[in-house]
Amino acid sequence: MSITDFRLHGSCVALPTPFRYGTVDIRALEALCHRQIEHGTTALVPCGTTGEAPLLTADEHHRVVAATVAAAAGRVPVVAGAGSNNIQTAVDLARAAEQAGAQALLCVTPYYLKPTQAGLMAHFQAIHDAVGIPVVLYDVPSRTACPLADVTIRRLSELPRIVGLKDATGDIARVAKLRRRLGDRFLLLSGDDASQAAFRLAGGDGCISVTANVAPALCAALQAACDRGDSAAIRHLEGVLAPLHAALFIEANPIPVKRALHRLGLIADGLRLPLTPLGPVADAHLSGTLQAVRRAEEEEVSRLTSGRPSARPRAA
Repeated sequence: MSITDFRLHGSCVALPTPFRYGTVDIRALEALCHRQIEHGTTALVPCGTTGEAPLLTADEHHRVVAATVAAAAGRVPVVAGAGSNNIQTAVDLARAAEQAGAQALLCVTPYYLKPTQAGLMAHFQAIHDAVGIPVVLYDVPSRTACPLADVTIRRLSELPRIVGLKDATGDIARVAKLRRRLGDRFLLLSGDDASQAAFRLAGGDGCISVTANVAPALCAALQAACDRGDSAAIRHLEGVLAPLHAALFIEANPIPVKRALHRLGLIADGLRLPLTPLGPVADAHLSGTLQAVRRAEEEEVSRLTSGRPSARPRAA
């Protein structure tokens, strides 16, 4: 696949890294990948924030990406997280992900250091120059204290392998501005689950979702409703998913989503310090939310497997 042919669309998932007894659980990761693809997810994104990337060793990072690529088996692209505030680390992770078979990279701004926009330009160009696969920028200033300015994104887009942006700012007005500046080929992906439909309708291409870990079929259905411009289905699905979005960010990601996946029997209940288990009050809230959404997800999976039309508002 050439750089110009690379596209992402619809519901992509930011995968967690399952741990069992403190080590990466490759078998559980593979099962998560298969479930996602079978339920309509269009791309797998390992080793991002949700994947606890800063807490993985370089060898673990490589194994997680390689296992995800093997599980995807060409059915959907794998966009590997390869970010760090240390440029040599970022370059090493990017090269290792490329060698492991990732189709593209997701590279976050260099957190904590608060570089200038010129520094960000140089940082991302160094990663771009070190690899031969597409690079998607990741702007999440609430976690990095390091925002990407629109003009910097435009300048970076002139590099041949900088192909898109994951925007977790929640600034919907920004989407149309970026689309006008960058054209139709530059990928604009939401990194904010709660506003993903609004992002799509404003001109975005899809969402790299945390919520899709728990409800992949519903998230895929929401993105499909956006494709159709089906406002009734969008409202219905947003109403179903809104409590889950809130519950999955009741504490820092990925604490709640890993607890949710454990409750669903999909992974062991493992985190790495400084992340600690979900508190009891938040856990009770998450449990109640999961019950309702799980029923809706099962109904959507049934529709998907039977070939019936996707989720629609129920008659009053």
